Amino acid sequence: MYIMFKEYDVIVVGAGHAGCEAAAAAATMGSSVLLVTMNMATIAQMSCNPAMGGVAKGQIVREIDALGGLSGIISDKSMIQFRMLNKSKGPAMWSPRTQNDRLLFAQEWRLALEKIENLDFWQEMVKEIVVEHGKVTGVKTGMGHIIKGKSVVLTNGTFLNGIIHIGEKQFGGGRTAEHAATGLTEQLVSLGFESGRMKTGTPPRVDGRSLNYAAMEEQPGDEHPGKFSFTNTTPLTQQRSCYITYTNPKVHGILETGFEQSPMFTGRIQGVGPRYCPSIEDKINRFAERDRHQIFVEPEGWNTVEVYVNGFSTSLPEEVQYKALTQIKGFEHVRMFRPGYAIEYDYFPPTQLNLTLETKLVENLFFAGQINGTTGYEEAAGQGLVAGINAHNKLAGKEPFVLSRSEAYIGVLIDDLINKGTEEPYRMFTSRAEFRILLRQDNADVRLTPKGYELGLASKQRMEDVTQKQKGVAKLVEQIRATKIKPNEANTPLQQMNTATLKEGTTLEKLLKRPELNLTHLAQLSPNLQEEIQSLPKEITEQAEIQIKYATYIEKESQLAGKLGTMDMKKIPDGFNYQSIAALSAEAREKLEKIKPTTVGQASRISGVSPADISVLLVYLTR
Repeated sequence: MYIMFKEYDVIVVGAGHAGCEAAAAAATMGSSVLLVTMNMATIAQMSCNPAMGGVAKGQIVREIDALGGLSGIISDKSMIQFRMLNKSKGPAMWSPRTQNDRLLFAQEWRLALEKIENLDFWQEMVKEIVVEHGKVTGVKTGMGHIIKGKSVVLTNGTFLNGIIHIGEKQFGGGRTAEHAATGLTEQLVSLGFESGRMKTGTPPRVDGRSLNYAAMEEQPGDEHPGKFSFTNTTPLTQQRSCYITYTNPKVHGILETGFEQSPMFTGRIQGVGPRYCPSIEDKINRFAERDRHQIFVEPEGWNTVEVYVNGFSTSLPEEVQYKALTQIKGFEHVRMFRPGYAIEYDYFPPTQLNLTLETKLVENLFFAGQINGTTGYEEAAGQGLVAGINAHNKLAGKEPFVLSRSEAYIGVLIDDLINKGTEEPYRMFTSRAEFRILLRQDNADVRLTPKGYELGLASKQRMEDVTQKQKGVAKLVEQIRATKIKPNEANTPLQQMNTATLKEGTTLEKLLKRPELNLTHLAQLSPNLQEEIQSLPKEITEQAEIQIKYATYIEKESQLAGKLGTMDMKKIPDGFNYQSIAALSAEAREKLEKIKPTTVGQASRISGVSPADISVLLVYLTR
């Protein structure tokens, strides 16, 4: 059997968003990698909505790109619409989002993976991992092949013992028309891992030719579309619109007739669903006072009539789904391609992992993506990237790669998972990050490309581009700070801008700190500045403006991050005996023993460990 396969450095199981990023990262860094998937035709398939990014998720995609991952580049190459969300709010909330061509997205991912020299592929189900003396040494497939690997990254998505529900019908599957993965959960449990069940859902897909778009609200892309990647990917010159419509009491009444057959309400689904992306039946049950819910009508690509009905996720019987859809404005003559469904699957509580995403029970075994209880392409891709980096680094004898909460949303994501765990599908939000003014989407390259370059993921050209950007921003900031203006030069245009006039001379920096003024306004006051701004790319002028406007807040968050960093530098020795410290609360001893934090900072973020417990721990560590 071994003659078919060489021994690989890293075997990645699953070719979804987490698996693709893990395989690409480890192979690019120099490891020999095998990507094992149940179906080569569905590599990087967008199982749910054909979109990337959104609130907080867009920041993650930009961070992946800044580190040298591929999700941002693939999203740019396959996008059909770009929008920067939350532009009416502060820059910490700005979140890029693309609507994507589903088929093109998967195609671009596969082409990108096939260009990586150290990366091989194998199509088959993995039934077991091979473990010797507490260390993973390979995988065993459904056909009995044993493939040797020095490390294994499991990214199984929703396939582990997956069950699909549509009304009273249920059948095994990890995605519609695809088989579930069996055997692996049972083996991991036998090795001592704790597992649980979660669920997620997807809405019906419909024929766009049967919809009346004139009855809906058009949602076009941005007038000047941006992109995810900091590389030279091409911005869109034309875009496809999405549309918005709404449910109504008649729709809700029809849906309620199917509740007795709903797997969610009858108890046939045991897994916990995503709180922030509920099914339509869950919405009308939990929010009975609302007489309508928003529906986003999203095209699936450039050259297809298939439409994704975002906001109508459901597992009700297909006839109930169809009847309810026909009562939505614009959907009166809808033709359904396939019904929505719910899927239940196994996951493993992520408190069983280290911050590198390596498991605590089995050495060189890594988990990434929905197997850790997360939901969303972006969260999965971020974990996959970190797992792939650490699988390579561990074998190469290099330092673990861990992002702190003040360095990246990916750091917040993994820190939350490891220290707090999750009992429902975890989704990233800007509110989860304490340092979101530092973790903006516009500065992800400045924050993370030096790290990606050091790892060997980001190219030399990327690093040079970031350095030039930083120099350009610094030069513009200095120019704005140094430029002074007198009342007689500024007051007439300031009056026209509906802002207070000057009584004495000031700098452009102080004027820019006024909420109602921006760089465009300042350019009207200074011909030299206007000339400079016109010669610079938008990313430089935008970041310079943010640095000046939010300087006080950025400084305050930087100081707080520094304090957190000090706590994270206080190491806790391996095998530290928490049970011997009677002054710790019983809950703290239990949680610390389970999570095994490596630093005091990490210990302080564990649910159930109080500030008083941390004070006690510091005293003992000092002794």
